[in-house]
Amino acid sequence: MSTENNTNKSYRTAFLFLTILFFLWGFITVLVDSLIPRLKEVFTLSYFQAGMVQFAFFGAFFLLSIPAGYILSKIGYKKGIILGLSTMAAGCLLFWPAASYRVFWIFMLGYFVLAGGITILQVAANPYVTILGPERSASSRLNLSQAFNSLGTAIAPAIGALFILRDKVMTTAEIEALSAAEQKAYYIAEAGAVQKPFLGIAIFIAVIALVFAFVNLPKVGNTAASNDYGRVLKNKNLMLGAVGLFFYVGAEVALGSYMVNYFLTLELSDIIKSTPYLRNIAQWILDTGLENASSMAVVGVFVTFYWTGAMIGRFIGSYLTKIFNPAVVLCAFAAFAILMVNISNLSVGVIAMWTIIAVGLFNSIMFPTIFSLALDGLGDDKPQGSGVLCTMIVGGAVLPPSFGFLTDRFGFSVAFILVMVAYAYIFFYGFINRKRQVEI
Repeated sequence: MSTENNTNKSYRTAFLFLTILFFLWGFITVLVDSLIPRLKEVFTLSYFQAGMVQFAFFGAFFLLSIPAGYILSKIGYKKGIILGLSTMAAGCLLFWPAASYRVFWIFMLGYFVLAGGITILQVAANPYVTILGPERSASSRLNLSQAFNSLGTAIAPAIGALFILRDKVMTTAEIEALSAAEQKAYYIAEAGAVQKPFLGIAIFIAVIALVFAFVNLPKVGNTAASNDYGRVLKNKNLMLGAVGLFFYVGAEVALGSYMVNYFLTLELSDIIKSTPYLRNIAQWILDTGLENASSMAVVGVFVTFYWTGAMIGRFIGSYLTKIFNPAVVLCAFAAFAILMVNISNLSVGVIAMWTIIAVGLFNSIMFPTIFSLALDGLGDDKPQGSGVLCTMIVGGAVLPPSFGFLTDRFGFSVAFILVMVAYAYIFFYGFINRKRQVEI
């Protein structure tokens, strides 16, 4: 009995530290979104070019997820987590020279390295959580960890609006009109807006890596049982789930990445400033008078609620999937996501803003539910299955620039159709799994 108690305590400790990782990579992934509108103006990028930032970030998942699964089978979960954290810290440090020299490709390299570290953590942590205790409650643990991931994504937009989007970005013409001394001062201020937050994050990640070096993570499962990707690639349910994750991540990131720009086209900055309750929300988060705040910062504040909805939805969804078939709940959430996007597309002003924000609530359970349904029945092949699933996070690299391209050519109204198609596939995946008995 004592041995069982010690094992349970070890599992709980490991779960606690892993949940911190979920929070961390959720926070950083969304903080990247805050840089997109700033980089768009600083480097005079089109929507498509700005979307290529996400291509560099999520492209790492496509290139590195399967190699990460192989590395994980060789070095184990603990060393894999430390390697992932160290790589993330290195990526954050690259933002320092990128901001100092204003070189766009260094930014892209920093994104790629940062995402490489997150990829290793994703491949390691998701299946590790599912095997860190009884199999019957595996998906419940993953949903709980993902809820704290959503907490990180909910906080990040406010931090981005406060530290990255707060001051006005000058156009190329405005910069050229400045004196040499004024240009130098402006460039220094621009660099600092990016450098300081990411330097602080790099230091925090390094501290977490040191903590994990001394944490005793229990050895569970058999990560080296198989490196036969051919077998898992023949699993039809896994592959259909991988496509579902591709569409889910792509749709979520596309909306999050361009939401600030979408709000600007709706001229929401003036509406927010003239509407008492919206003005109070913006002032509370920015902790400043809105007269001196940029339009990007004012509307960027409200992206926080998109990610907050995802966090709240995961706690609600965790309960719903215990009393209803999780695949059916997935269908319902996908249908509501389509409805919210469509209403926003046909509306203007505050209604358009709140309905597109509400999509975050229905995004909530999609990742852990699809992930758990897809891994069901893989047994010791779960690390390899996780590698395949995490590879399809590349949807975050493909759909945002595609969304941006459609916006450049036809406007947001047409681009939203792409997002609705993505949610339609997720509805389809839930529908074909409606008879699968998986506790989530």
